[in-house]
Amino acid sequence: MKEPVLIKPDGTRLDGRKPDELRPIKMEVGVLEKSDGSAYLEHGGTRVFAAVFGPKEMHPKHLALPSRAVLRLRYHMASFSVEDRKTLGMTRREIELSKVIREALESVIFLEEFPRSSIDVFAEIVQADGGTRCAAITASSLALADAGIPMLDLLPGVASGKIGGKVVLDLSELEDKYGEADMPVAISPRLDAALLFQLNGRLSLKEFDEAWELARQGCSKIYEMQRNALKNRYETYKPEEET
Repeated sequence: MKEPVLIKPDGTRLDGRKPDELRPIKMEVGVLEKSDGSAYLEHGGTRVFAAVFGPKEMHPKHLALPSRAVLRLRYHMASFSVEDRKTLGMTRREIELSKVIREALESVIFLEEFPRSSIDVFAEIVQADGGTRCAAITASSLALADAGIPMLDLLPGVASGKIGGKVVLDLSELEDKYGEADMPVAISPRLDAALLFQLNGRLSLKEFDEAWELARQGCSKIYEMQRNALKNRYETYKPEEET
């Protein structure tokens, strides 16, 4: 298969976006009734549900920590989420990304508030179109906030990278597949720190600085969307009248 031309002569990308543009994003909080907190995220063609259960007593008890809660996170792609149906169960990639996402979120959660407890997070990718780990972080962060888990900050994620020799923001699956570099990050605006940082491919120092700045700006925009999603959920929330 011939590789597609990812940057058009006018400087736009295949989907019509400028290099510094995010894909369309939609967020909704409190979408799953049987969880303690939940969120749904559409990021371009990627769709993800996140659900949180806990804090609750740790089982099995011998895994409990006396000084803090244990955060357990499962990142999983549904078998129908990709064009070539993936195998059932957890793959090595999913296990690795579960660990990476968990460690990023641990940095913003006050786990010490819940000793000998567990907090379980499930991020289910139901449709994949690039940026799934970043979407999982964004949605999981929202679901944790919806569950009332005390946190230092929300955590937005997005990827920047290099396609057709040009540094761009928010790679789609096609751009990720045929591009020269992919740099997924999750940046806490309040902490002003990258809590997830990975790089696949090569960037010059100048390209890296440009990619980092694009990712930082992208995370800031997504962060505001997260805040608005929570406001929309709870500013209009009305508890049931007492009977």
